[in-house]
Amino acid sequence: MNEQKYGSEFARLRQQIRLEYEAAQQGLHGLSQGCAQHAFITKKMENMASCYTALIEIVGEQEAMALFVETLGQDSNKAN
Repeated sequence: MNEQKYGSEFARLRQQIRLEYEAAQQGLHGLSQGCAQHAFITKKMENMASCYTALIEIVGEQEAMALFVETLGQDSNKAN
């Protein structure tokens, strides 16, 4: 419903948040260690923050936070 209301950029941002979060999770639990792992996860979190900021511009701060949490929750539920 929200994707129809706000358009393809909205859908793209939500998908990008999902992908960045999944990559960060894989980096956290993957075989890499030390600074490389930390730098990788940090970059993924920074990318998620950029997407969140763009979502704020589209839907406003409160709805962006709710969508962000919902998006991460959906990804977490897939892992369980």
